[in-house]
Amino acid sequence: MGHAGMAAAAVRYLRSAGASTVAGRVEALPRPELRAVGDDERAPVDQVAFRRVLGNFATGVTVITAPGVEGEAGDGGPAGFACQSFASLSLDPPLVCFMVGRTSATWPRIARAGVFCVNVLGARQGELCRGFAVSGADKFAGVVYDAAPVSGSPRLAGAAAWVDCTIHAVHTGGDHLIVVGRVDALGASDGDDVAPLLFHKGRFL
Repeated sequence: MGHAGMAAAAVRYLRSAGASTVAGRVEALPRPELRAVGDDERAPVDQVAFRRVLGNFATGVTVITAPGVEGEAGDGGPAGFACQSFASLSLDPPLVCFMVGRTSATWPRIARAGVFCVNVLGARQGELCRGFAVSGADKFAGVVYDAAPVSGSPRLAGAAAWVDCTIHAVHTGGDHLIVVGRVDALGASDGDDVAPLLFHKGRFL
């Protein structure tokens, strides 16, 4: 099952189990001290081969968004980036996670906000995904969205599912960070027939 399918299934399971779709806030755990990747941590695996082989694993596609922070450098608008590395992590407590490169220009803005919304994209949102994969552009130009109910993060119109979160913990993972979010609210589009946007071997399916 792709990540988009897992997110929708998680929504259905929580509702069928009678779990609330809104959870209490929790304090974020201390964030780790960042450091460079050491030479002794580099495995003797060719990066091109690594990408080629791992590309055989089809993933769902999400856009991680966060509200703008007052006094932030730049226009102070919302932040967002396209992310394939999203997964459900825990049911009790409800946790999800995503991975982001340590050189990402968008991540510090999400970290300052302390909250985020995972927008699970549908099959017809490939162009929307491409817009959020570009650096340095106004990613929200022409994008329709409203505010997620708890965090106020952009909730993109037409998304197959959304998961509204508070940053719970951040761990180092090589040249990426592993961001764990505590789920505060979540939902899925009406109907179960919304096909997910999938990415496989460098292209959308």
